[in-house]
Amino acid sequence: MNYQRPRGTVDILPGESELWQNVEGIARKTFAEFGYSEIRTPMFEDFNVYARNVGDTSDIVEKQMYDFHDKGDRHIALRPEGTAGVVRAYVQNKLFGPEYPKPYKVYYMGPMFRYERPESGRQRQFTQIGCEALNSESPQIDAEVILEALLFFKRLGITGLRVAINTLGDKETRDNYRQALIDYLKPFYDQLSDDSKERLYKNPLRVLDSKDERDKEIVKNAPSILDSLSDYSQKYFDSVKAILDKFNVDYVVDNDMVRGLDYYTHTIFEIMSDSPVFGGGYTTICGGGRYNGLISQLGGPDEGGIGYGIGVERLLLVLKEANKDFIPKPGLDLYFATVNKEADDYAFELMEKLREKGIKVDKDYQNVKLGTQIKEAIRRNSKYYVVIGDQEIESKQFELCKTDSDKQENETVKIDDLLTDPQKYLK
Repeated sequence: MNYQRPRGTVDILPGESELWQNVEGIARKTFAEFGYSEIRTPMFEDFNVYARNVGDTSDIVEKQMYDFHDKGDRHIALRPEGTAGVVRAYVQNKLFGPEYPKPYKVYYMGPMFRYERPESGRQRQFTQIGCEALNSESPQIDAEVILEALLFFKRLGITGLRVAINTLGDKETRDNYRQALIDYLKPFYDQLSDDSKERLYKNPLRVLDSKDERDKEIVKNAPSILDSLSDYSQKYFDSVKAILDKFNVDYVVDNDMVRGLDYYTHTIFEIMSDSPVFGGGYTTICGGGRYNGLISQLGGPDEGGIGYGIGVERLLLVLKEANKDFIPKPGLDLYFATVNKEADDYAFELMEKLREKGIKVDKDYQNVKLGTQIKEAIRRNSKYYVVIGDQEIESKQFELCKTDSDKQENETVKIDDLLTDPQKYLK
């Protein structure tokens, strides 16, 4: 058989994985500065964790979720997004108790799964970096989450982003808007797509998010949710905008945006890039919002929360185009080239001692010619290499050679001195 990776998955190979680590490191640093700690939840959950909370009228649950019955006939689903599992963990572990901080801030990184048509930057197994600020309802928290994401992108060297925000309001707002939307869509019922017909009375907001061209044309003149805002929702949204204005965030209010998940309330947002890698126009690389009511749906207290998710594969496409200098070059500190077996054994001993001091060091294991070993040091992007033979073993010193310079910069170093303070010599 010709074994291939499953459709919609990718192999992240050495050389590429270092870029991932670099991005993840900057994310961890930024999250920590905003008071977030890492949480790791299972890659599969009970089906209802997603069906009830992502929304049984969403495309994710209806069409994209990988779900199955296990050997105990439990209905299981691979996680299609991060928020529902984090909230489940928050409730199950009673992280809302008085001994825990409020808001309770966590971030996550890991694979998600959706069955959809693979394309550049979108796979069936994809990776998300995301955060959640739980047990909170504050315009400051909503604005802070957006500011945190923008700082992360700035540190990656990604500029020219478009920030779009909207509000879905509170329950009073949603009830009013739901009825206004149904009243508007009913005369077009026969023209709607089959999906939208089914969703019209269950969750008419999903019709606004339809990808069907006929539906898009119909909803162009649909009433705006901004016209149905309660007094509280209006004041809350105005406060979020005022904070973003104070910090000079260049944003637009997009009253057609509803996001693809059913649990959102109040503030929602998307951060988009017009990178040429997407072929023109703006493409979302970060999206999220507030989800008051989700925690109580999973058995916890009636508290709010807000968060976002970033698709890492799509982010890396933008990063490689916008900041080519960011891509790291993996390499070694030191490479040993040896002329015989005794020297090879001696180099092996030295390597273990240097590794204990935190030095990245390697050597040849295939008994190739000396010249080939030196070429390998250069190919491996090693800062330095040394040649070890009988003379070096006997004199207890060798010539430390920089791989990217001429012989004039080589330095004779005593082996004991190198072992004592390797950072002094391997600058």
